[in-house]
Amino acid sequence: MKKILLGCIALSIATGLIAQRPTGPTTGTPAATPAASAADPKSASFNIPFNPDATVTSEHEATIKGVRIPYKATVGTMPVWDKDGKIEAGVFFTYYERTDIKDKSTRPLLISFNGGPGTAALWMQIGYTGPRILNIDDEGYPIQPYGMKDNPHSVLDVCDIVYVDPVNTGFSRPISKDIPTTRFFGVRADVQYLAEWINTFVTRMNRWASPKYLIGESYGTTRVSGLALELQNAHWMFLNGVILVSPTTLGIERSPREAAALRLPYYAATAWYHKKLPSDLQKKDLTDMLPEVEAFTMNELIPAINKGWLLGDAKRKEIAAKMSRYSGIDEKVILQNNLDVSTNLFWKELLREEGFTVGRLDSRYKGIDKKDAGESPDYNSELLSWEHSFTPAINMYLREELKYKTDQRYYVFGPVNPWDRTNDRTGDNLRTAMAENPFLHVLVQSGYYDGACDYFNAQYNLWQMDPSGRLKDRMSWEGYRSGHMMYLRKEDLEKSNDNLRKFIKRTIPKPGQPAKY
Repeated sequence: MKKILLGCIALSIATGLIAQRPTGPTTGTPAATPAASAADPKSASFNIPFNPDATVTSEHEATIKGVRIPYKATVGTMPVWDKDGKIEAGVFFTYYERTDIKDKSTRPLLISFNGGPGTAALWMQIGYTGPRILNIDDEGYPIQPYGMKDNPHSVLDVCDIVYVDPVNTGFSRPISKDIPTTRFFGVRADVQYLAEWINTFVTRMNRWASPKYLIGESYGTTRVSGLALELQNAHWMFLNGVILVSPTTLGIERSPREAAALRLPYYAATAWYHKKLPSDLQKKDLTDMLPEVEAFTMNELIPAINKGWLLGDAKRKEIAAKMSRYSGIDEKVILQNNLDVSTNLFWKELLREEGFTVGRLDSRYKGIDKKDAGESPDYNSELLSWEHSFTPAINMYLREELKYKTDQRYYVFGPVNPWDRTNDRTGDNLRTAMAENPFLHVLVQSGYYDGACDYFNAQYNLWQMDPSGRLKDRMSWEGYRSGHMMYLRKEDLEKSNDNLRKFIKRTIPKPGQPAKY
């Protein structure tokens, strides 16, 4: 067993951080930006010892689906090399291997990423698929004392799992301040160096024969969609599945008019949850109510918004009345905004009369602003709640239970800006990877109450990725009655893991089955 070696290479971290709590006109997924009072990460000293290639292992057991599962946890860093073979960074990971399985050739490997793009892998590691999860209540809210417990629904029974922290997240760091950040911080750069790292990991862990799966959440879906093609074309590594949890738009273009219309089904789901819909809609179950809103969105709202002033006053008022019926927002507000109600305004407006805002990433959460007036919430109530519960737990777990000893700060959100978002073709990359690899399947998991990466846009991705429908039999979508991190709700933790387990089992080909059309 390797010991963690500290002190080999000097490395600095940004001492004043960083966690972004998106407010104002922010859209998309959470990204890390320095807080106003934080020191510039680029000017911070690189003085805390850091070894980019060191691990520690420990043995554990967990009861999963009623069966006692022995496993080994390997935690530490593996290098990222430049084109000349020099180490540029150390990427931190946690790798769980079931130890009572001797033949790894048929044992699936699940490679897990979170998003941001500047956030670490803690969310799915100790909230969703890992063998240990944090203590929260049944709806996902923080409780004290902080701590960890066995995850009875973890997919470790059917696959080994590695959780990966990209550079400047978690304990991952570049080895020098002189290494250009463009090497890591951008859609293409991120995919390229992480594909190289995965190649190293798979080689060192002797997992080339294993069926392989990528899972990403939020911006992690952009990441794994790009990785699917990069691994295939640049590393000759072919996957069996890609799981997209709360996906971004994956670089699939929407006009501003389409974007405005496609938000309405999410608004309807949120309004239903907070009992703001008319009685005939409110008395229906959520999934019985939404198809009506979805049909209106696709068949009436998109064409209407695209017409602009050609729509005419009478028709505009008719459309606004329907939008009000489905969203819980007053018709006057909708008309004042030319049928384009921003998410920020919706989060502020829906419960304004009650003195609350609703959460961005999970609209079940409520917040309280300084003023009821205004067009956007003061803060993201759900993200603050999650940071409250996850941050103590991940530090306790890695440092105390898994024995990773370091003075580095664990970056829940790390300094990764500026992030180059140009040339994002990751949705099309994933479609190309599927076309080239008949074994590759895609599963999408969405929360109905996620306002950052909403469920209807996730479905829209699939329709636009594969307009011919030739790949649709290898694509599936699932909805859950929670938000961005749907697994924080106890009922959905079990359901989503069970569906992931079924997906993995279903997409492993039978012995001798060829990959061909």
